[in-house]
Amino acid sequence: MAKTKEVVSRTPTAQWKELYSAVSKTPKIVNVPRMPFLMIDGIGDPETSKDFQDAVQALYSIAYTIKFGRKKRGEESDYKLSPLEGLWWSDNMSDFASGARDKWQWTVMVAQPDFITKTEVAKAAKDAASKKELPSLLKVRFEKWKEGECAQIMHVGPYSTEKATIEKLHAFIWENGGELTGKHHEIYLGDPRRAAPEKLKTILRQPLTR
Repeated sequence: MAKTKEVVSRTPTAQWKELYSAVSKTPKIVNVPRMPFLMIDGIGDPETSKDFQDAVQALYSIAYTIKFGRKKRGEESDYKLSPLEGLWWSDNMSDFASGARDKWQWTVMVAQPDFITKTEVAKAAKDAASKKELPSLLKVRFEKWKEGECAQIMHVGPYSTEKATIEKLHAFIWENGGELTGKHHEIYLGDPRRAAPEKLKTILRQPLTR
């Protein structure tokens, strides 16, 4: 088995600390490399959509099955699972801006260590399905995804108050000669089931072009 320090250093949150921790409340430019993710797509209000909750459960079911399977086989497994991330958009951006959340489209995802393989993910999905009936397991895909140049900022507080922080992020991009591209990206560092809404920390990220 690889040494613990070596394994931990190869996880996304350790390799790319500036992307996942100590993010300032002041916007900054980052370059997001290609990374492997477990991903699943859907549509609907994340607070009321059963599909969204099922998607999150399926992602972590596979992620934990991969980790525990590695431990059982004596392979690299001494790593912390990455936080939940979400891409958000709408075909009609007025729906997104106005808060018509039932029409929002999303991709929820969890970054994986660089040593995880597609074959391993497929086996973990099969093993997870044999233990618990989770329809969304069939929708999970394993994809290496690159975001490139982005601006990001830390939002502290309820998700419902993100608008002002998003506007600050967009203004920063425009003031620095950039244009918005891609999809609005959020990284959830806090657990809304345990943390007070005013203490929740969420990284907001926006891809850009110059």
